[in-house]
Amino acid sequence: MEEAPRVPGETIKTIAKDVMYICPFTGAVSGTLTVTDYKLYFKSLERVGLSATFLYVNLGVISRLETISLQIGENNRGIEIVCKDMRNPRFAYKEEQSKLEIFETLTKYAFPLSNDLPLFAFLYKETFPEDGWKVYDPVAEYKRQGLPNESWTISKINSSYEVCDTYPALLVVPTSIKDEELRKVASFRAKHRIPVLSWIHPESQATIVRCSQPLVGPTDRRCKEDERYLQTILDANAQSHKLTIFDARQNSVADTNKAKDGGYESESFYPNVELNFLDIPNIHVMRESLRKLKEVVYPSIDEARWLSAVDSTHWLEYIRLLLAGAVRVADKLESGKTSVVVHCSDGWDRTAQLTSLAMLMLDSYYRTLRGFQVLLEKEWISFGHRFAARVGHGDENHANSERSPLFVQFVDCVWQMMRQFPSAFEFNELFLITILDHLYSCLFGTFLYNSEQERVNKEVHGKTVSLWSYMNSQVEDFTNPFYVNYENHVIYPVASLRHLELWVSYYVRWNPRMRPQMPVHQHLKELLVLRTELQKKVEELQRDVASSRSISSSSEHGPSPSHTSTPLYTTV
Repeated sequence: MEEAPRVPGETIKTIAKDVMYICPFTGAVSGTLTVTDYKLYFKSLERVGLSATFLYVNLGVISRLETISLQIGENNRGIEIVCKDMRNPRFAYKEEQSKLEIFETLTKYAFPLSNDLPLFAFLYKETFPEDGWKVYDPVAEYKRQGLPNESWTISKINSSYEVCDTYPALLVVPTSIKDEELRKVASFRAKHRIPVLSWIHPESQATIVRCSQPLVGPTDRRCKEDERYLQTILDANAQSHKLTIFDARQNSVADTNKAKDGGYESESFYPNVELNFLDIPNIHVMRESLRKLKEVVYPSIDEARWLSAVDSTHWLEYIRLLLAGAVRVADKLESGKTSVVVHCSDGWDRTAQLTSLAMLMLDSYYRTLRGFQVLLEKEWISFGHRFAARVGHGDENHANSERSPLFVQFVDCVWQMMRQFPSAFEFNELFLITILDHLYSCLFGTFLYNSEQERVNKEVHGKTVSLWSYMNSQVEDFTNPFYVNYENHVIYPVASLRHLELWVSYYVRWNPRMRPQMPVHQHLKELLVLRTELQKKVEELQRDVASSRSISSSSEHGPSPSHTSTPLYTTV
């Protein structure tokens, strides 16, 4: 019997024969089920059409396992595998087959942390030509932005994670602020997440600053150091006399947090500050919205109610709110030349969504393959988005209220932007889907744990492989053939429900009836080859023309501007 294909470091744990895969689209199929410490692999004995049926499920994507009773021939026991990626495959097997063979083996290796086992990323032994852990160097990224400068410095105050255990070791803070003041500001901010620079405009010096909510509480506590700190951020930008704070929350929720010792900045105590609430719901609302969406798209689709069913989940409405908020942030910097501070409650969920989306709009570097990797490493991973809590890597507690699809939602927003600006991004849809697949897979160390400090303590860089090692080894698979380098241009997506649509290629990809009839990925690769050939011909023609002219090319072309504020509007 042919064994299941394995990756380096993967071992087979159990093999069960005469198992029925209850496919919701083609019916029940008999075959062999293999469970390894990394995946579930089913191969049918029968052929459907010209090929056998294969099913491949990374164990990391499993949310929970449920035993079910059914009757399909001699198979009267079953298991439903509830997955985080919008599918629930079901299997049936004979009663005499030991449940230990299937159910308990799956439970053990799908939830390794709950069973005192390592995540598979620590067992994976593949080698790649490039070390993806070197993709992001914070000093190099800040240098690319022109930092440090006279107003901003790279501080090592958090080098041992003592000031804030969920922030990275290196932080960009105002040059004039002393370490002792920073510590006082930290004590006034939730989880000690002080306001720090994420991005600086190359011309106006307006900045995107991120942080958590101030701990003003019901008595309107004040912190002189925090008030001075925000004034210093304002003063660092000579182009504006206002500092805009975007609080991602709903005003009523922020008021509730105030009663629980949180809150928001009072314009009475923070002069020259303008406070805006973006009305984005919390993690629990988003989790419920995606749960409803899964019910709509899997296993069957009600064609007659498709649009109303999708609308009832409010998923696209929340995508719209996020994009609209990020456009406001980006426009305030680009058109208003005003520095902005972005926060929610703790500054690691909606804050990361808004800052990274705004930076994608403002900075064309982040729209490249390498730049997007840097953006994720910086704004999401190093700044402490709680991936372990939100995704639940290796943890069987599927009902944990900390789980929420915030990162999936962000990637969906990126896809919406790609639809509106199809030539502005160097990467393609497969790039985004691959990232989301490995958000769950536990094959790579990139998205593991909740903070930089945890990853350092677990020696993630030394003991696991980076997702970027894999993706950068086959860049041609993830390259957009229509990409044009709109260098230094700002893009503003239209944040209207009329211009948004459900990402069918991701959420509904398990339904064969919803797949495109033409293999899009292969077609894009062919276009990429054709584009390369045409570019070579253009370059040859340009050389021929240049050599036939007496006027040098340098006199014909003036220098390009360092940054243009011309927004590229969608033509949708």
